[in-house]
Amino acid sequence: MNDLPSVRAQANRAFDFAGVQVRRLIEAHPDYFPMYTLGGRWKHGGEAWTNWCEGFLGGQMWLLYRHTRDPYWRERAEHYSRLVEHRKTDRNVHDLGFLFWSTWKRWFDLEGDPAVNAVVVEAGRTLSLRFKENGQYLRSFVGDDSLFIDIMMNVGIIFYAAQQTGDPELLRRATRHSLTSRRYLVRGDGSTSHEGLFDLTTGEFLKQTTHQGWRDDSSWARGLTWALYGFGTVYSFTHDERFVQTAEACADFYIERTPAHGVPPNDWEESNPRLPYESSAAAIAASGLFNLAKLTHNPAKAMAYRAYAERILMTLCSSEFLAIDTPGWEGVLKHGMYHQRKGLGVDESVMWGEYFFMEALSKALGEE
Repeated sequence: MNDLPSVRAQANRAFDFAGVQVRRLIEAHPDYFPMYTLGGRWKHGGEAWTNWCEGFLGGQMWLLYRHTRDPYWRERAEHYSRLVEHRKTDRNVHDLGFLFWSTWKRWFDLEGDPAVNAVVVEAGRTLSLRFKENGQYLRSFVGDDSLFIDIMMNVGIIFYAAQQTGDPELLRRATRHSLTSRRYLVRGDGSTSHEGLFDLTTGEFLKQTTHQGWRDDSSWARGLTWALYGFGTVYSFTHDERFVQTAEACADFYIERTPAHGVPPNDWEESNPRLPYESSAAAIAASGLFNLAKLTHNPAKAMAYRAYAERILMTLCSSEFLAIDTPGWEGVLKHGMYHQRKGLGVDESVMWGEYFFMEALSKALGEE
């Protein structure tokens, strides 16, 4: 176990810095939803690829409000949440969990308003409409034949909608998707594929592919952390042992393959990577490991997962990653990666990295 007073002190310092950076962003560019920085600055005209990040900024504000109880953050968090409300019926993306779990679900958990909860449930219902009977999966935004590992981070909102409504069809779709992802995207060593392709006529699985990894059979780090975190979330809803076992396999792969400091490269299989760090994957891993420490049935693993999550955070709170000593840098966490192949957000701050870093800090502090 890491030195807890040091972890708490570093987490509080990072939280304070995040509050400064988020406030500067929203006051300089009100109602703007950035995705990644360019040269450390948020406002630019770079390509988005897809619209999946609009919940993370409001999510940071809800985390800041819970941490500080400052009414400023409460008001801003609600405002930025309402700006994405219309997306609850968006059928063009597979990312409604990212959009609404970080905003409206946090809002509901803090205040218990049934009208707020109804928005989360509707978003879950909308996401379920992506389900393909032939193949038994939720299709990705790129095509009907495509299954992304990223969707494991979003399927939880369908499980939640099923829980809230008692709708067995929602539960069936979410469960089948999770089992399909487990079978075809998670490998025997706990590594993951970014994408799987299916025959639309027969539902037959065809092959593993990637958009953001080094090659089709390699191990893209952020995708692995989506699985680590996502399968743990599914287990929390289903109590199906297969899902916690899968989450642990992904966690063990991450720990075995990552340098001692806890931050992986963009893809573990890339030999001599030009850039050694993908900090957003590390932030997601830390938050997912805090969850898994509470879900695993193995006390030794629980201690190891929490200790490793704290190790990641101590690294991310160092000056190499935390932008606190980098003049002019507008993000919180440096060395993130969006889409290396497309050259988007490479070695920059990325909005999901900011959010999951703050979420992990919150867990380290015992705030959730």
